[in-house]
Amino acid sequence: MASSAREVVLQRVRAATGGASSASVVQAGWDGVQREYQRSARYDRHEVIERLIDRLKDYDAQVMQVDAADLGSAVTMMLTARGVKRLVVPAGLRTGAMVAGFEFVVDEGLSSGELNGVDGVVTECTVAIAETGTIVLQNTAGQGRRAVSLVPDYHLCVVNLADVVETVPEAMDRLAVTSSLATTFISGPSATADIEMTRIKGVHGPRFLDVLLVG
Repeated sequence: MASSAREVVLQRVRAATGGASSASVVQAGWDGVQREYQRSARYDRHEVIERLIDRLKDYDAQVMQVDAADLGSAVTMMLTARGVKRLVVPAGLRTGAMVAGFEFVVDEGLSSGELNGVDGVVTECTVAIAETGTIVLQNTAGQGRRAVSLVPDYHLCVVNLADVVETVPEAMDRLAVTSSLATTFISGPSATADIEMTRIKGVHGPRFLDVLLVG
């Protein structure tokens, strides 16, 4: 009966759309959307970086901007301040982010239990969006699979200044060529609120987020 009802609905849809396929209808609707919102950068690079920092801090993330030569010392400072010692890292992470005095475990298919047993994770990112304070990770070298950045309680993300854009449309343009990859959008530490408006951190991801802007 359910299958029969489904066919009736689909027949009505086809009749209403003149027999056009659902894909072509969706594409036609998409192409017809008026896009008058801001699609490109309007601020200079310094203002864009400052906007990203402001958004990240507003989300309760710790942020530091450093030169590439100072990456190691900045990582040491961040990890020491957080009191973490054992961290998982995705394969392909830049060696400068793995400093002495800490244990780094390369993810080679670690179970959720094993990921939960580390103090945190260190990754890079594909792009960062200043307007929304969002960091975008994809399943690629230096960033790893989604579970690696969602299970540990602490996340240190290394962001190249060249990978910071101002608007969401700019980020979407960059992500278009790798849209088939698993993609995670992170806007600050994980937090949610229950029906009584009690804010709880760490429900859907790390409770603590640090960001190093390098370049």
